[in-house]
Amino acid sequence: LSVGFTGLRAAEALKVGDKAPEFVMQGSDGKTYAAKDFLDKQAVIVAWFPKAFTGGCTKECKSMKESGEQLKKFNVAYFTASTDTVKVNGDFAKSLDLDYPILCDPKGQNAGMFGVLREGKNMANRVTFVIGKDGKIAAILDEVATESHGQDLAKLLKELGVESKASK
Repeated sequence: LSVGFTGLRAAEALKVGDKAPEFVMQGSDGKTYAAKDFLDKQAVIVAWFPKAFTGGCTKECKSMKESGEQLKKFNVAYFTASTDTVKVNGDFAKSLDLDYPILCDPKGQNAGMFGVLREGKNMANRVTFVIGKDGKIAAILDEVATESHGQDLAKLLKELGVESKASK
């Protein structure tokens, strides 16, 4: 690591095959979600977005809801995530009638571990991580088509060979 790099900078080097960060975040549904809860049980999608109630983020969250049927065919827990508060994300989730929780990281610690925290701002970049049942990163999407993100993720889960619920 070169001089001048912060801990947050180092996290940006996450790549496919690396062990995923040990995240712990409260969901918009009031429950707490931790990486360890899914280990050896199911794959996990964490789709980071910059800010609740903004255009692209609204489209992305809606797309994941609209593709819920496709996503639920796989043995996967899926979430969107932002540095907004539980209250803001709770209101946002309700406004979109989401059928999945938004993970809340108001202090930006988890976003930092994932390497998606914007420098000088408590806001995440739009990056999606697919984490395998083994706790390793299976895919990182840093170019997200917000309107088709849910469909794109369902296709990706199939390509990655994530088990379907029927084959469990």
